[in-house]
Amino acid sequence: MANRERNKKILLELAKQPDNNRCADCGAPDPDWASYKLGVFVCLKCSGTHRNLPTVSRIKSIRLDFWDDELVEFMKANGNASAREIYEKDVPAFYYRPQPGDCEVLREQWIRAKYERLEFTTEKNVLQKTYSSGLHEGLLWKKGKDNGHFQKRKFVLSLEDFTLKYFNKEDESKGPKAVISIRDLNATFQPQMIGHAHGLQITFLKEGYTRNLFVYHESGQDCLMATQPSTKSRTKLLPQITRSYLKEGFMEKTGPSHREPFKRRWFILDALDRKLLYFKTQLDAEELGVVFLGTEKQGYSVSESSAVGARGNKWKYGLAVDTPDRKFLFMCEQEREQREWLEALRKVISTPMQPHHYITEATIRRRR
Repeated sequence: MANRERNKKILLELAKQPDNNRCADCGAPDPDWASYKLGVFVCLKCSGTHRNLPTVSRIKSIRLDFWDDELVEFMKANGNASAREIYEKDVPAFYYRPQPGDCEVLREQWIRAKYERLEFTTEKNVLQKTYSSGLHEGLLWKKGKDNGHFQKRKFVLSLEDFTLKYFNKEDESKGPKAVISIRDLNATFQPQMIGHAHGLQITFLKEGYTRNLFVYHESGQDCLMATQPSTKSRTKLLPQITRSYLKEGFMEKTGPSHREPFKRRWFILDALDRKLLYFKTQLDAEELGVVFLGTEKQGYSVSESSAVGARGNKWKYGLAVDTPDRKFLFMCEQEREQREWLEALRKVISTPMQPHHYITEATIRRRR
């Protein structure tokens, strides 16, 4: 008969080993779960996807569940490193690997691609050719600019000219509605915001202003492929194309004199481009404005503040962003949100600027 405490101790020791001390799928530290069919240690979030693939994976808690001796021996004989050699043998250089904080669809499609579809076990896999073909097209449900209605639209992701195009009508002879350079594009999964498990926010620049497209697809795999630019050169662009924003949320904002009424706005902090963008609502297609964030040496700072002398604010936890041109005053609903915004903004301001940031700063200042 298996010794419960002995086997638990063995599993906990195995989970501390260098190759096993992070989730086999997203890299989260200290995984507490394991697949006894695949021989991998995974985190709680990834274990949920494994549990939905019973023909491929079977999950147990290494702390709470009972383990038979033969299952423990199987885990000893395998582990994350062994599984990686099999299931991640030929992952394309441009393929996005999910991180611990990523949304469920990224996590799920990565796990299904590895263990269910076996996409990365051989270079000759037909799905590999699809990812690296240089062209991907399909239909996505796109939200209308001025209403909440979603309609099917054709999207074309092309390596030849490094663009994403979409067409408003079935008749493509009139040309695309928009041609978006992949270098100016960011794709972020936003299931809660869009109200669909595979909801995607595509952000890009048009004439110097930030624009949003909100789309979804019934297939998580197809929606994921819309974020894969299908080229080895994507390796250099990977952090830009699929980056998550450092902070998002509602704040109240007043005008330049700080005596204008406060208005509730949706804010996005894009750390990579050093931009604090604001929109009227979460699902707005166009920005209302943007604040560039330089460094303290250049006259930028953020601090706690109050709304003394201002009108119309309903929230009381304030912060001020000082720039060389003006001071911006914002109000948060909760003290926790104020702390999070202060921490995120200070993180950006404390990071040295790169050469392209000076161009971004100059472009934004010319808009005023």
